[in-house]
Amino acid sequence: MAESRPKIGFLVPLRNSQEEDEPSSIPVFKGPNVLGRSDLSLLDKRVSRKHVSFNTSADGSIEMVVEGSNPVIVQSGLERKRLNCHDKATICHGDIIEMIPGNFSYKYKTLESEKHESPEKHSEERTTLKRKRQILDDEALAQSLQEEFWTNNDVPVTANRDSSNPVDLALSCDQLEPICHFNVPKEKISFTFQLLQVQGIPTWANTSSVSIGDVIQGNVLMAVLSNYMVDIDWLMSACPVLRKVPHVLVIHGESGHSLEQMKEKKPQNWILHKPPLPISYGTHHSKAMFLVYPHGIRVVVHTANLIYVDWNNKSQGLWMQDFPLKDETNLQGRCYFETDLVEYLSALKWAEFSVKHPDFGNVSINASFFKKFDYSSAMVRLIASVPGYHSGSNLKKWGHMKLRDVLQDCSFGNEFIRSPLVYQFSSLGSLDEKWMAEFASSTSSGLSDDKSPLGLGKAQIIWPTVEDVRCSLEGYAAGSCIPSPQKNVEKDFLKKYWAKWKAKHTGRCRAMPHIKTYTRYNGQNLAWFLLTSANLSKAAWGALQKNNSQLMIRSYELGVLFLPSTVRGQSPGFSCTDNGGSSQGASKQLGTSEGSKVKLVTLCWQGNGSTNSSPEVIKLPVPYQLPPLPYASEDVPWSWDKRYLKKDVHGQIWPPRS
Repeated sequence: MAESRPKIGFLVPLRNSQEEDEPSSIPVFKGPNVLGRSDLSLLDKRVSRKHVSFNTSADGSIEMVVEGSNPVIVQSGLERKRLNCHDKATICHGDIIEMIPGNFSYKYKTLESEKHESPEKHSEERTTLKRKRQILDDEALAQSLQEEFWTNNDVPVTANRDSSNPVDLALSCDQLEPICHFNVPKEKISFTFQLLQVQGIPTWANTSSVSIGDVIQGNVLMAVLSNYMVDIDWLMSACPVLRKVPHVLVIHGESGHSLEQMKEKKPQNWILHKPPLPISYGTHHSKAMFLVYPHGIRVVVHTANLIYVDWNNKSQGLWMQDFPLKDETNLQGRCYFETDLVEYLSALKWAEFSVKHPDFGNVSINASFFKKFDYSSAMVRLIASVPGYHSGSNLKKWGHMKLRDVLQDCSFGNEFIRSPLVYQFSSLGSLDEKWMAEFASSTSSGLSDDKSPLGLGKAQIIWPTVEDVRCSLEGYAAGSCIPSPQKNVEKDFLKKYWAKWKAKHTGRCRAMPHIKTYTRYNGQNLAWFLLTSANLSKAAWGALQKNNSQLMIRSYELGVLFLPSTVRGQSPGFSCTDNGGSSQGASKQLGTSEGSKVKLVTLCWQGNGSTNSSPEVIKLPVPYQLPPLPYASEDVPWSWDKRYLKKDVHGQIWPPRS
């Protein structure tokens, strides 16, 4: 800009990736102005050399035109407007410009307004800016590490990066602004899953996220808490309502000293049970809650251990739905969800105990007890693993063969023919190419609209790099919950699978993933999506033996599978906690018109105005970027048994000094 012209205002950075002590303002002069990458002192090549142009007015307002190939966001008061190339907007005093959606924000201030503001206000505003920058630092630090791809490639964000899939023309999450206003209406919670709240990330990133207190609430008569690790002291402090629950059954995977501590700390009315493990090196790993209320049951399937760090510092997911008691006309009615649930609970083999229920009197709590509830409105299918050697009619009951069996009966749009797959998890087993092909046969199952097989999809494994862990909220300590040894991670055949953990749109770049998800996608459209406790291992998913006639599984796992077909029909309105549990709420028909289908999409999906509000579109808060970005040559997958001498964000090395 020519400094000889009169200055009418300036742009104050609200977010500065250079991390200067004081943000430097950018002057706006009378007449035409052009702002680009060099003017803003940015290296990010998503910002064009000629990014926006300004034309000033006598009253200090400016007309802005987007000149670059990438969109710009203008925030005026509570309204945020997205501008694409050649779009115009009037910018007034106090408006905020995001040069890239969610990035490089500047507040416009006129010179005239500055003259009337006191020094005290300036000082207060600078303090506010510093505080805001501190809040954003968590996200900005991870961004600066994970956006190196863009600084070395002068390509617009609108480029399609997944050239392996010729039909994938949809936008990547990385191209879109952060999801600041995602809310799940109460009546839609069972249609989707929710992310757990994380400390130390921007406030907007916890929108519609849940804590354990949001889940375990109300007049709970009996609770079954299924998990691997359980910290009873933390659990009681985080969820004090548990102190009032008359009967609590904890199904766990603890042993040794940890189990002895649990026995010492548990209240007298709590029962501990570790399910049988008939095959060595297995564990009880399922993470679920079954909360019985006077009028129904709340079923919760999630990914977090019952410990502090899992519910506060990591990326996690949780699904829940409330189901009413069966009425007298439907006592014998069954559905897939009930059959799968009761068979899974039967395999846990806990000792029966008695509970007083207001409708049934004293009842024995065993697997059959759970047949008393009406699961016909279930919005998901259960995919479980149970240890054992499964053959005959049980071959397709558990593990990846159960997933294969369910998907084989489903039809998906032609856009998912040979579409890619994502495997995302927090622990990698000892794998080989033969098993990966076996697993891909299951995850690639399904039919297209014309009833032909979808065909094999190319899989990517989303896995944190060493730099991701080093710069995470917990630093290297986060790597202790990504417990895969070097011998499992650094196999040559895995190199073609690696993809980055990029979660900018959900504000979770630095919240290391403990969530486990598997999906088939095209752009931001999802054929299906699985939220589960199962990591990528033979122990969790099972391995075929004896000429594919037997499936050997070592561990217990539990997950929920989202399918377009499971959300066809009535929207559930029942709640265990509203109005004493008797509210049925409003039911709404979904996807029942001729030729109509329910559509599963990510939060980054962009539909037209009418479709976006349609109940037939179900948005799932997939925390990571789709399509995933493959590892660059310098990226190293995290292994927890290697030594790392470069200090993390807390000044520690790995393993930590004793």
